[in-house]
Amino acid sequence: MDQTNHSVIVDERVVVKWLTPPAPLPHPTPDILAHLVEAGFNDTAPPYAALTGVVNGREHLLALVTGYLPDARDGWEWCVDEAVAGTTAFAAAVGRLTADLHLALSTLPHSPTTSEVAHAEGAATGPGAAPAAGPAPAAGLVERAEAALSEALAVTGGEDGAWLAEQAEVMRRELGALTASVTTPVTTPLIRIHGDLHVGQILQWRDGYAVIDFDGNPTVADADPRQPAARDVAQLTTSLEHVAQVAIKRRGTPPDQAAAWARRARAGLLAAYRDRLAARHRPDLLDERLIRPFEVEQECRELIYAARHLPRWRYAPMGVLHTWYDARKTAASTPAATPAPNPARKPEENIA
Repeated sequence: MDQTNHSVIVDERVVVKWLTPPAPLPHPTPDILAHLVEAGFNDTAPPYAALTGVVNGREHLLALVTGYLPDARDGWEWCVDEAVAGTTAFAAAVGRLTADLHLALSTLPHSPTTSEVAHAEGAATGPGAAPAAGPAPAAGLVERAEAALSEALAVTGGEDGAWLAEQAEVMRRELGALTASVTTPVTTPLIRIHGDLHVGQILQWRDGYAVIDFDGNPTVADADPRQPAARDVAQLTTSLEHVAQVAIKRRGTPPDQAAAWARRARAGLLAAYRDRLAARHRPDLLDERLIRPFEVEQECRELIYAARHLPRWRYAPMGVLHTWYDARKTAASTPAATPAPNPARKPEENIA
């Protein structure tokens, strides 16, 4: 299931994930896992140990040791089965799990960097300062999204690239919520998010669901790990769309059926997520204006990932974009039609 690193199961009791290559310390994952335990979040593989060592004169994280989850399958297996069957009961459970994860991560202390201290007028600083201090930096969100779109256009060639270029203006308009947030500030708090939350990071195991791998998005270098929770949510909802594309390509599911399944699953996940935040008196963690532009940005990042690492994966984000924008064009050209709804690693890496 883990393609970037190398995992070894020992006696069906523990999993040793060897980082390839080793990661220089400090590394966020051990602290995150320790905090999740302290916060009472148990829907992950239980962390046991972190192995470190000196590499080229510097201390590195070599491996993470976690508990083994019996009968575990990742979402590129179990969720594709759900799409083929047309069932979405799982969506509520995954929505609650994601909300619980964000509630736990929202209490992770943050030590501001020097630049953050310099720009935080009157904000609390130092170790233990609230991670949710201040709204999301809207200008930075805009720049990051527009850069992703520009790179996706640059690295996507052929007929796909030509079609994508035709959609560029529409996609920029979809990012408009981020642009508008420069003048209408985003008030959702910044929290330490998962950073790469797709269905492949959600294990279905004997006792339910568990989220794994807190290493961040492989297409983003030096990203601030504190982001609006909506970014994780958008990554997860777009991965449901990718599951639909996998079901079409690999399992022969009719496209209309797969698209309808993705819409239902997305709606069920978001409803459960909202309800859980409301029940815990933290609806402020989600700014819904950010979901759609983050979804568009994520599809750009999927194209970037395909260009850099896995060209055959391109069909999935391209299929999603065609679902969104071709449907919209069809609706716009049909007077009586109802407008279409807006609804790492990848499964292709497991195909020999």
